[in-house]
Amino acid sequence: MEETLTFNTQATQATQATESNTLQPIDEYEDSVDDFELISIEMLQKEGISSGDISKLKAFGICTLKAIQMTTKKNLCKIKGISEAKVEKIKEIVAGILGSGFITATQFGELRACVVNISTGSKEFDKILGGGIQTMSITEAFGEFRTGKTQIAHTLCVTSQLPLQMGGGNGKAAYIDTEGTFRPDRIREIAERFGLDSSIVMDNIIYARAYNSEHQFDLLNEVATRFAEENGVYRLLVVDSIIALFRTDFTGRGELSERQQKLNTFLARLTRISEEFNVAVFITNQIQSDPGAGLTFVADPKKPVGGNILAHASTTRLSLRKGRGEQRVAKIYDSPDLPEAEAVYAIGGGGIIDAAD
Repeated sequence: MEETLTFNTQATQATQATESNTLQPIDEYEDSVDDFELISIEMLQKEGISSGDISKLKAFGICTLKAIQMTTKKNLCKIKGISEAKVEKIKEIVAGILGSGFITATQFGELRACVVNISTGSKEFDKILGGGIQTMSITEAFGEFRTGKTQIAHTLCVTSQLPLQMGGGNGKAAYIDTEGTFRPDRIREIAERFGLDSSIVMDNIIYARAYNSEHQFDLLNEVATRFAEENGVYRLLVVDSIIALFRTDFTGRGELSERQQKLNTFLARLTRISEEFNVAVFITNQIQSDPGAGLTFVADPKKPVGGNILAHASTTRLSLRKGRGEQRVAKIYDSPDLPEAEAVYAIGGGGIIDAAD
């Protein structure tokens, strides 16, 4: 028998609506994404891989057979104490269990049926997203200051805990903060808007402050370990912002190439985590002036930081800008399945809301 980790929500402090319209904690929730399962790397022990080697893989953020399949031999050999011969053996074992990777379009469709849409808090915003940000993908939001990037992140940390029929993900959230902008008081205010017990909502969010790009990598590895250990109860991972520490640690044109390589590695791990654990990854990004925009008729001379590497890694890219008064405008900048569209929203005491006419 294979040891599996199956997505369920029995371990979460989930919530449901009562007659008084107040959401109360319960031990288990009916809505769950239970067709999505993972195979733990612990089963490699049955194939002759030592517990010590398994611990080394976990320390690198590799906790499932799928993660091994998604990691190159070259990167596995970088793990201290794992020899090239051992990597070959592990890869061979995993290939024998998971197969080559080819499945039918019907099977892939069944896998996609496990995707969950998590509400932004605004109906108009959700509408252009097809219901909210999706799990198994990376959603990037970029824009200048005060356009609501961090406020969207805070709102998602709350809505991700709502029941599925309320536009939630019925799961916990993880937040990696690289700029020191996470505010527990905002979480409490947003929780109150949705009638949630703020203390339970806060306990269902794990938070970490990253201080440099290396620390950011370490935190991502820890997140992967937690996602596997807690049996798939997480539904959201926020990185706010994705680029800040890379820009700080790698300055000037001389270090640009190294920065982009490191960023590419980090984004590849994010993509793996989103698909491996069926979580929605929401990242915020900064913008910069485009020197070449002044030579052409461009409406907005600013562009997102990160270049093509970040552009290709993000599944859906959202451009945020200021509108009239307190209004903000979100635009589908790039997406494989969403048409170009705009939505007007606002930032209220309870997070992201529909803008008043």
